Amino acid sequence: MGTKLATVLVIPSVAFLVLAGVQTSTLVGRATALSTFAQQVGIGRQITTAVDRLQQERDRAAGELAALRDAIAAGERFAAVATLKPLQAASDRAMAELREAAEPLAGASASWRVAYSEVLEAYDQVAYIRAAIAPAVLSSDTILSNYHRAVAALLNLLAEPSPGDDQRALTDAVLRYVQLSRVKELSSRIRAELYAAARGGRYEADDQVTLSDLRAQQLTALGAFRVAATTEQVRRYDQTSVDPAFVAATKLEEKSLPTGTAAPAVLPAPQWWAASEQRQELLRQLEGEVLGDAVRQADDASAGQLRDTLLVVGGIVAVLLVAVLISLLVGRSIARSMRLLRSQALRIAQVELPHTLHRLRVVDRPVGAIEVAPAVVTSRDELGELAEAFVAVHRSAVDVAVEQAMMRRNVNAMFVNLARRSQVLVERQLELLDDLEREESDPEQLENLFKLDHLAARMRRNDESLLVLAGSESSRRWNRPVGLGAVLLAASAEIEQYQRVRHEAPADLHVRGHAVGDLVHLFAELLENATAFSRPDTMVRVATRAEGAGALVEITDQGLGMSPSALAEANAVLAEPPAADVAASERMGLFVVSHLGARHRLEVRLRSAGEGLVAAVRIPAELLAPAPLDGADQPAAQRMLTSQVAAASAAGPLRAATTELPVAGRSPARPPAGLPAAGPAWPPTGARPAHPLPLGAPAGAAPAVPRQARPMPVRAEDVLSPVAGAARGGGWFSRQGPSSSVLGVTPQPAATPITGGTNERGLPVRVPMAQLAAVTESGAAKQPAARHDPDPDAVGGMLSRYYSGVRRAEAEETTVMYLPRDEGGRQQ
Repeated sequence: MGTKLATVLVIPSVAFLVLAGVQTSTLVGRATALSTFAQQVGIGRQITTAVDRLQQERDRAAGELAALRDAIAAGERFAAVATLKPLQAASDRAMAELREAAEPLAGASASWRVAYSEVLEAYDQVAYIRAAIAPAVLSSDTILSNYHRAVAALLNLLAEPSPGDDQRALTDAVLRYVQLSRVKELSSRIRAELYAAARGGRYEADDQVTLSDLRAQQLTALGAFRVAATTEQVRRYDQTSVDPAFVAATKLEEKSLPTGTAAPAVLPAPQWWAASEQRQELLRQLEGEVLGDAVRQADDASAGQLRDTLLVVGGIVAVLLVAVLISLLVGRSIARSMRLLRSQALRIAQVELPHTLHRLRVVDRPVGAIEVAPAVVTSRDELGELAEAFVAVHRSAVDVAVEQAMMRRNVNAMFVNLARRSQVLVERQLELLDDLEREESDPEQLENLFKLDHLAARMRRNDESLLVLAGSESSRRWNRPVGLGAVLLAASAEIEQYQRVRHEAPADLHVRGHAVGDLVHLFAELLENATAFSRPDTMVRVATRAEGAGALVEITDQGLGMSPSALAEANAVLAEPPAADVAASERMGLFVVSHLGARHRLEVRLRSAGEGLVAAVRIPAELLAPAPLDGADQPAAQRMLTSQVAAASAAGPLRAATTELPVAGRSPARPPAGLPAAGPAWPPTGARPAHPLPLGAPAGAAPAVPRQARPMPVRAEDVLSPVAGAARGGGWFSRQGPSSSVLGVTPQPAATPITGGTNERGLPVRVPMAQLAAVTESGAAKQPAARHDPDPDAVGGMLSRYYSGVRRAEAEETTVMYLPRDEGGRQQ
């Protein structure tokens, strides 16, 4: 608004300045032109002086050349050179004065500079031809023509000044002295012709024709002068023409005119030269007076134009100052109101409204009416109405923000409720699957149960992703430090193709319990993406090392990779978590990793590594904890691992745990082609054992009826829940049986309650379902229901059929291709 107001005030001033500038420019240009004109007219004094000196040198040279044509002695030639030497020096001095006077006019008009350059060129030719006079090697016409051209160039330069079409009086002033200079030039050429004839003693064949032509031109120029000249100038010319010296030269010239049949008389050379020189001097004086009149007139015109220009410019400046002063006085009050309104708007936009939005985002309870500051401009004009309208807009914006916050809170609450309900159903489904897996003895049905178990585990992770999308925290909590290797192993257990994940020896690092669940979720998403977008015959390697006070985890795959633009976009999303929208649901994995990283201040970056990608996760020092002293980080429960993994866990739980974990939803089988087996070697194809052993039986044991040693799918809680710590309450949600309170026994509360921080009043925030793991009964303590042992014959028949099926499978040439799945074709 301030700019627009300034524009309203400035536009008339600018328009006035433009018009005044045009007028001033015209006046300044006219003043400049008249000043230049006055300078060019003033330099006419030097031009006429140079013309007069060249005329004397030319006329005398014409006589000397005529005399040298018949001269034989060298002394006569030297006398001629001596006679012309003073005249040549006078011409050089006059031209030097002209050059000095013309220096200020270097920036004059182009036509004047061209005419001046022609003068210099012609005079240089005159200076060059002087050396040919004494030897008389060139004809008189050749030598004199150079003089004629130099004088003509000077006269053209004299006529060059032009004041413009609108200065008729000044143009006539220039025309007067130019015509008089031409009359003087023609008189000088007549003198030269008669002096040459007098020195030569005769007339040449064409001398009379030349003289007649010159006299005719002189009369024409004289008539033009009398027409252009003022009355005073005509009177002065008439007065000059009746001067005795002028009359004597005219009478002497009349003797050279042909009369009847008599030949024209040859005039005496000394007498003619003396008389004609006095006449030329009289014309020179008259020329100077006429030129002086023109110079004074040009100076007066230039001074008058400059004075008018200064007056106009002064008036324009005065009017502009008055207009600016009035504009300032009128706009000052408006500007003050605008500044107040602007400051209020900036305060609302930068402080009050962001603070209100922040309150609406962080406060998890309904917010009452929010007060809006009143308008700072209380005037009753348009600005006051604008201020009131702006306050109304502010109030409406706050109301809309409150409504949007309530809507977001309701939507998030719906998401959380749906996710919690789905989690409960999934947990119940997993409990039912555990029971069915323990009771099932048919291999085909058991395989189908494993598939359902894995799908349920993935559904649980999707529910947790939905909680992240809603801004809530996971209900699965761990209240004690957990080894980073166990966290990575648990993340591997959350994905389908975890048998392709290879863990390098992890550093002796432990993660604080409150971040374990989110870290497992984050690493599971990254591992899922690495296995889904890489060939099934490649490995996904996980490397862990300490880096300063924190830790660095790198997940390397050999997959399809990403383009530089897609990689930069993904890293931008990881650096700045976006808001929940449709795009978040399309790329749920990237969204979840971004928000989980921001929640715990993790730095997650993707970079190209040859054929695939490397996902680097930097864990800050505040998430790391010293190793627990009471052995809380113990091996996983043996019932959740295969016999091979159980044996490896006894020696080193984290180094061999991922060697041969069974795929959830698939019964244990030999490793895929191309994948090296890190566990014990499988028996060669065709090797038939002497006695078929049941699943889970130790080597060398006698055949027996299979019991509960059947391998089951490995889940994250199975990896992170130690056997010894199950009775104390690990912190994960337990699916191993009803709580102790249901059985009539009140359990002891957890030593360290799990909370979600504190609210505005400093009270702890409860985390739904976080304490369930601390009060549930250990699955190991639950006694299975008593069953009757099956008939031995029936068991033997079942084992025979099972072994026959194994033999048929070994005999078939079947190629199994593992294809990655990406949750509906979209990258997680």
